[in-house]
Amino acid sequence: MQSFDYRGKLPEPVGLRTAYAGSLNESNIGEVVKVCGWVNRIREHGEHLVFVDIRDYTGVVQCVIPRTENLHPEWVVQITGTVARRPEGTENDQLASGQIELHDPTVRILAQAEPIPFSLDDRVELDEATRLRYRYVDLRRSRMQRNLRLRSLVNAAIRRSMEEQGFVEIETPLLWTPTPEGAREFLVPSRTQPQNFYVLPQSPQIAKQLLMVAGFDRYYQIARCLRDEDLRADRQFEFTQLDLEASFVTQDDIHEFISHAIHTVVAAVSPGTTINIGKLTWREAMSRYGSDKPDRRFGAELNDVTGIFSNTSVKALSAKSVQAMVSPIALSRARLDELVERAKTLGAKGLLWLRVETTDGGLVLNSPVSKFLTDTEQHQLIDAVHANVGDTILMVADDWERAVAVLGQIRLGLGKQLASDDILDFFWVVDFPLFEGLDEFGTPISAHHPFTMPNEEDFALLDSDPLSVRSQSYDLVLNGWELGSGSIRIHESSIQSKVFQVLGIDEETARSRFGFLLDAFKYGAPPHGGFAFGIDRLSALLAGEENIRELIAFPKTQSGSDLMTGAPKQVAIEALAQLGLRPTARAKD
Repeated sequence: MQSFDYRGKLPEPVGLRTAYAGSLNESNIGEVVKVCGWVNRIREHGEHLVFVDIRDYTGVVQCVIPRTENLHPEWVVQITGTVARRPEGTENDQLASGQIELHDPTVRILAQAEPIPFSLDDRVELDEATRLRYRYVDLRRSRMQRNLRLRSLVNAAIRRSMEEQGFVEIETPLLWTPTPEGAREFLVPSRTQPQNFYVLPQSPQIAKQLLMVAGFDRYYQIARCLRDEDLRADRQFEFTQLDLEASFVTQDDIHEFISHAIHTVVAAVSPGTTINIGKLTWREAMSRYGSDKPDRRFGAELNDVTGIFSNTSVKALSAKSVQAMVSPIALSRARLDELVERAKTLGAKGLLWLRVETTDGGLVLNSPVSKFLTDTEQHQLIDAVHANVGDTILMVADDWERAVAVLGQIRLGLGKQLASDDILDFFWVVDFPLFEGLDEFGTPISAHHPFTMPNEEDFALLDSDPLSVRSQSYDLVLNGWELGSGSIRIHESSIQSKVFQVLGIDEETARSRFGFLLDAFKYGAPPHGGFAFGIDRLSALLAGEENIRELIAFPKTQSGSDLMTGAPKQVAIEALAQLGLRPTARAKD
């Protein structure tokens, strides 16, 4: 992906400044300007002068200042000076302002600063705990300035795209009622109604469906969502998503709406970069890559070789499904042993490996099991996976779901290092299963939420073979990350009743969990569908970051703590009492 100017269009200088540090160049020579910012660097120059770099978010400008001025790094200053050309041989081509400097300065100290706890040089590796403890300092670094300003461009581009497509922005409540998405929710006690609670919404799912019943036709929101889940690189308690819903549409229409937004975002942050947004079915994604959010930036696709071993004498290959792939990298014996153990921890019985070698008779396989394979099995396997001399073939034999999933994880671990960050591989995954399996009572489990519309071609299977029913749901994937998901919703009461029946949800349970939505549908619900994608994740990938904390101003640690503020904290017993709560135990100070 091409680089971008994260500064955007510079505003007109006002107040204490007449110019931005990074905007000055040779065209300004002779002008008297005022710049404001932080003292970035101080360098002595003879007995009487020092070079001082002044930094603001646009860059730095060098000022030639008398040694009589008492300045220190990170002091906040205003410099009034004349723009002059640097002496020949002292130019800095790495800076936009590298051909000029400020002479005859008047220095005004706006704020002094204590020594900062770490270097702002992006080349210096920093401990994350220290960075988060002093986040207001960490955010001064150019990397963080770039990341958060990129995210601002993403938000602006999303809004521009939605407005161009006729969507109306509507805010939905942050104090809400429990929703059926399934993730753990944050509870908020009510002071005025003791023993009752609001929840912070996992998403505006039900609210946006109600807006379709209300006739708004096309809704969107850059929505704050909250889930009380364990944190990781791509998950925070609080996250932000583009949330949309539209009436009288098909899933292809939803794809077009989102694709328009994605194209607009990429054009905003990386002008000149072109992308194509393809499409895979869920079955195809799992069969070829072993993942419903595959990273396609490297090869090593899976191959179904079950038929080759239908009559094999090798017990380890006597399974419902045998999946094979060629390793994308060279593997030592020690590494192969690690992969065997890795496959076992993922739930497989093991992992078979076979090296491709050559003899006078052609290609052969060398492995602990190769002597038990017939010549026909060996040659057919080599042909099926398109292996060459020196390649290592990896195989997992199990039921289909486990075989592809385990080999898919092995594939990702081996090939991730080969994936180029310069590639933006967006694509849709469609035709997900409506149900993801059976619970302990043999009842199907909803793969999404219970309002997801089944594929019309599969309605008849709801009674006879529910696990084969496809849904009208879809995910958007980028470089192995699921950006977001959506679906066409059920709006007809007869279909909703049938799905509830299959899920084992009786009428009383349905009424208690989401009766107000069912009541709304009685008054004329249009066919509708929607989607939501994570802006944190999209922004991180566009910035070349692996952790969404690098695109969030004030994130939590993996344990859920805010090291800067000390949250979460205990509150006074009196404050709990006002909410009708009392602690069962107090942690010791």
